[in-house]
Amino acid sequence: MTPFHVGMTRELVVETGAEHTAQFFYKNLPRVLATPFLAGFMERVCAELIDEHLEPGEQSVGAFMQLKHTAPTPLGMSVRITARLTSIDGSKLTFALEAFDEVEKIGEAVHERFIIKTEKFAARVAKKATALHGP
Repeated sequence: MTPFHVGMTRELVVETGAEHTAQFFYKNLPRVLATPFLAGFMERVCAELIDEHLEPGEQSVGAFMQLKHTAPTPLGMSVRITARLTSIDGSKLTFALEAFDEVEKIGEAVHERFIIKTEKFAARVAKKATALHGP
């Protein structure tokens, strides 16, 4: 029996800082929360929710995200991300996410994660690395 059920939720609150600026990716971008960091926070809250229910030797990996970043967030402002599990299909878990800064909604996303066997995944990665660099 799966420990997951549709409707499970988790929330993450993060204070943005200089390390989250869009200028991290390119100098001629605004000094606001960068979209890739918002995506990372969204991935994190889903991974945290899953992690609480994994068996030993399991992890999760992200496979898909459709993200709308709809409003800028000044650095130093807190961001709250809510995740809700909307679908379970075998090892694939799908989440609906919303993000808010201290003033308004700043984004929403759909995110898919897969539960994996850690050793099997590590072996696959090692095989790929060996294919490129040799033993």
